[in-house]
Amino acid sequence: MDNIQDITQRIHELKFEAMAHAFPEEIIQEILIRLSVKSLIKCTSVCKAWRSMIINKSFIHAHLNPTVDFANQNDIDLLLLHRISGSNSLNYHQNTFIHKVKDEVHSVHHDSQAFDVYSKIEFPIAAKKNYGNSHLRVVGTCDGLICLADDVPSYADNFIIWNPAIKKSVTLPMPGITYETHGGYDASIGFGFDATTNDYKVVRVVTLLDEDDGTPTLTEVYSLATGTWSSPACVSPTCRIEMAASSAFVNGVLHWPVVCQTDVDSYYIILTFDLGKEVFSQIPMPKIIQWDFNSGLQLSVSDNKKSIALFMRPNNREDFYRDYGREDSVLDIWVMKEYGREESWTKLITLNPQGPETIFLSALCFRKSGELLLLLKEKERQELLSLDLVSKQRKLLGISGYKYCTGHFYKESLLLLDKSDAESY
Repeated sequence: MDNIQDITQRIHELKFEAMAHAFPEEIIQEILIRLSVKSLIKCTSVCKAWRSMIINKSFIHAHLNPTVDFANQNDIDLLLLHRISGSNSLNYHQNTFIHKVKDEVHSVHHDSQAFDVYSKIEFPIAAKKNYGNSHLRVVGTCDGLICLADDVPSYADNFIIWNPAIKKSVTLPMPGITYETHGGYDASIGFGFDATTNDYKVVRVVTLLDEDDGTPTLTEVYSLATGTWSSPACVSPTCRIEMAASSAFVNGVLHWPVVCQTDVDSYYIILTFDLGKEVFSQIPMPKIIQWDFNSGLQLSVSDNKKSIALFMRPNNREDFYRDYGREDSVLDIWVMKEYGREESWTKLITLNPQGPETIFLSALCFRKSGELLLLLKEKERQELLSLDLVSKQRKLLGISGYKYCTGHFYKESLLLLDKSDAESY
C-alpha cells in the first residue's frame, strides 16, 4: 500500500513540475519574488525547479532588494526586541548583564503606533551548546541577519550569525585574539554589510591589557563569504575600547565610542571602520563631552539609519555601579544631524528622573517615526515606553518586568539559505 501511495505522490509531483516548466522562468521568478519569506520557504518543497531558483544567490539578493516595491512585502517596518529577566545583574558602562536568567524573549514588533507583535522568535541556539555566559547579546542586525555574541562578562569568544526567519545560523570560528593567546583584554564587535563585495562582516576591536609597552588595540575581520577571520592588525588612530562597547552601522561604516590618551589627558572619539575599504578613521564627539571613566556612552543609529546618535549619562557621578538607576541620574540624547559633520551634533533632550519612583534607565533605539524607545523604572518595575521628543508625550508599550532590553531595526530575508555550512534547526 505504501508503495502505491509513493508512486501516486511521485506522479503528482511530476505533473506539477511539468506545469511549472510550462511557464517561462522569468515569469515564475517575478511571481515568487513578490512572496514573503515564510511563503518562499514553503515553495522550496513544491518542486526541484522552484527550490533551485529560490536558494540561488541572485534570487536571494533580488528578493532582499527588489527593483519594484511590493506593498505586501517591503512596506513593513519592524523592530527586534531582546529582553531578559533574572537576578544578580551587573551594570557596566550602561550595559546590563544578567548572571542568572529567569526568562529570555526575542520578539519582532511592528514599528507602528500599536507596536503589536509581528512574530515571536524560536531561539534554540543557546540550548544546544555550553556557552561561557548566561545569555548571548545581540550585537546588531543587518538585512535580516542577527549577530550574536557570547563575550560578556566572561571571556568566551563565541559568535553567531543567525537568520530566525529561515531558522538557520552560522557559528563563527574562534577568533585569533583570545585570553589564551594574548592574556586579558577589552573587546567589542560590530556587524554590517560590505556593498563593494556583497559580503557581511563581523569586525572585532580588541584592546590588550597585559602589555608592558602600553595597551595596543588590534582588529580582526570575519567575512561571511569566506568563513574566515583576517590576521590581527593594529588599529589607527591609537585608542582604547571598553568591554562590549556599543557599535552602530551607518552608511557602510561601523562606529564605536573609544578613548584616546595623550601625556596630559584622555578624550573620547568615535572610531569608524569602512567595511568596503577596511580602513579606520574617526569622528569627533560633541566638544562638551569630557572623558570620565564612569560615564556610560552608547552609540545608536538615527534619522532612519542615515546618521548616528549618542546616549549618555553626564560625568557627575563617582560610582556608576552604585548610581545606575538612582533618582538623581539623568540621560542625555544627542544626534549628529549631518553625518560626519562635527558642528551638527545636537543635544535633543535631557531626561531627568520623574520623581523618586520614576527613572529612565536606558535608551534602546530611535524608531522610524523619530520617537525614542526607553527602558523606564517605575515603582521598582521596569517598563518599556516610546517617547515623542517633540511633544514629550510618553506611551507605555505593555512590556514590563525585564532588567535587560535591546532594540534593533529588523527585516526578514532569505540570507543564509544558500550556505551549505549554515546549521538548521
